[in-house]
Amino acid sequence: EIIYHDSAFVVVNKPAGLLSVPGRGSEKQDCVVNRIHSLFPDCIQQPSVHRLDMDTSGLMVLALTTAAHRHLSIQFQNREVKKWYIAVLDGIVKGGSGEIHLPFRLDVDNRPYQIYDPKYGKCGKTLWEKLSVHLNQTRVRFTPITGRTHQLRVHSAHPKGLGKPIVGDRLYGNGKPGDRLHLHATYLSFTHPENNKPLSFESKPEF
Repeated sequence: EIIYHDSAFVVVNKPAGLLSVPGRGSEKQDCVVNRIHSLFPDCIQQPSVHRLDMDTSGLMVLALTTAAHRHLSIQFQNREVKKWYIAVLDGIVKGGSGEIHLPFRLDVDNRPYQIYDPKYGKCGKTLWEKLSVHLNQTRVRFTPITGRTHQLRVHSAHPKGLGKPIVGDRLYGNGKPGDRLHLHATYLSFTHPENNKPLSFESKPEF
């Protein structure tokens, strides 16, 4: 779903189960980047400036020009882009809001699984706010300050984080093959790469 586009960039609503960028092998070529290439033939070869996990749905911005890619990449690098995610967690989360600081790294023997490692891990930082509780599940809003792989999934599930995995998470929770991960990139704001005007986009989760 194309949320917005102009000559510089495109904002899409990525469905769960779709790769952000091509993977290895012919069966992993259907992805956001290749779909954008087909819709916008003049798009640069590498338009992605950030990624969402395959299982995560929601808003992504992709650059159509080299100048826009550079401008947007700097905004992400300098943490000037604001991002919110909505997630449903399996269990009741204590407290109403807080910050999670948790170092973790890739488990090289079990890719793409990420493991807690206070010595060699790189620290991820996430702000969270409880929105509601229903049927032993907690809806939260996450604001990731860093952008580590599987950050929100690890911060949700790990006992040193919230200790409650995201509903449908097959890696860190009780999700089964085919289950929907209840994690959605719901808000994205940044400045226009050509005129520097502030822009914001919102997409409500389907769960």
